[in-house]
Amino acid sequence: MELIKCGIIAKICAAMAIIAGLSSCNGMIYDEQGDCDPYYKVKFVYDTNLKFTDAFPAEVSAVTLYLIDPATDRVVWQKTESGEALAQEGYMMDVDVEPGNYTLLAWCGEGHQTSFKVSDATTGKNLQCRLDDRQPASGMLTGGSHVRNELKRLFHGMSTDVEFEKEQGVHVKTVRLIKDTNDLHIVLQHLSGNSLNHEDFTFTISGDNGRMDYDNTLLPDEPLTYFAHSSYSGMAGVDVPDYTVPETEARDSRYVTQVSAAVAHLSTSRLTEDGDLKVNIYNKEGEQIVSVPLIDYALLVRSHYKRPDGTPLTDQEYLDYQDDYSMVFFLDDQGRWMDSYIYINSWRVILQNIGM
Repeated sequence: MELIKCGIIAKICAAMAIIAGLSSCNGMIYDEQGDCDPYYKVKFVYDTNLKFTDAFPAEVSAVTLYLIDPATDRVVWQKTESGEALAQEGYMMDVDVEPGNYTLLAWCGEGHQTSFKVSDATTGKNLQCRLDDRQPASGMLTGGSHVRNELKRLFHGMSTDVEFEKEQGVHVKTVRLIKDTNDLHIVLQHLSGNSLNHEDFTFTISGDNGRMDYDNTLLPDEPLTYFAHSSYSGMAGVDVPDYTVPETEARDSRYVTQVSAAVAHLSTSRLTEDGDLKVNIYNKEGEQIVSVPLIDYALLVRSHYKRPDGTPLTDQEYLDYQDDYSMVFFLDDQGRWMDSYIYINSWRVILQNIGM
């Protein structure tokens, strides 16, 4: 009988211990950690793209996260991770800080460690990013610096006033990213069908957009000239209007199946709605035959792109969501740009009544 009583007492004590343990964790057991401390994870999301889906695993290969105390602007914690782990579904960064409120700032992508350089700062407002892959100006175009290599992808993200709770458990915070690097593809064609050699032309983007502040706004910079990192000659088809018909009459198009083209691929840093960048094409004599404002022309086709619910994007949202631009220019018999129309991202834009 005594043995039975002892067994009952032992079971009661064990049950009471379990109840006490559950009470200390609000009635929950966290198998992953095995205790009742708060644990924090940060999820990175890149859905500011025109597919409106999270492309983080496919596009972002490196992340550096900074946690900033908003009261002092001091960087209290930072961590960098890269490689295959980021491509795994459900990737999140473990964050080890005390409970409190923080600003989360992230510079991401291979570019933030290669084409660009983030300042080694101890305060949040000094975590600026600068295009580092620039060279002193030389050759035909002088002044400022030249950028001749393809820029590696750069992303920025920031979340302010984020609470890291004291309660036990796993707490997930999110940082949404914006892509700061852009690709431009230029196709140059001759209306007459005459052959074109890409080596007879120089394709550039000129601007001063090589420095980003901690909040991703542009900082003053020296003049930059981005050169094509790749160019070649080829053949393409195009819908060409009949310019033998007067402008006052309707022009029926004719389809030219094979036209010689010069193609150039360029990359550039962040685009903003108030930016002053120009697309330039020079012939082999060094004469400028095309010069158009990149931002103004890019925004000409913004209305064709909307969110899944049908709401339009603002000018800056479109520039943030779009990262790939194409422009098709046509030359007349004199080798001059036929500036009555242009193709932008496959959309034909009539320019006759547009003042730029």
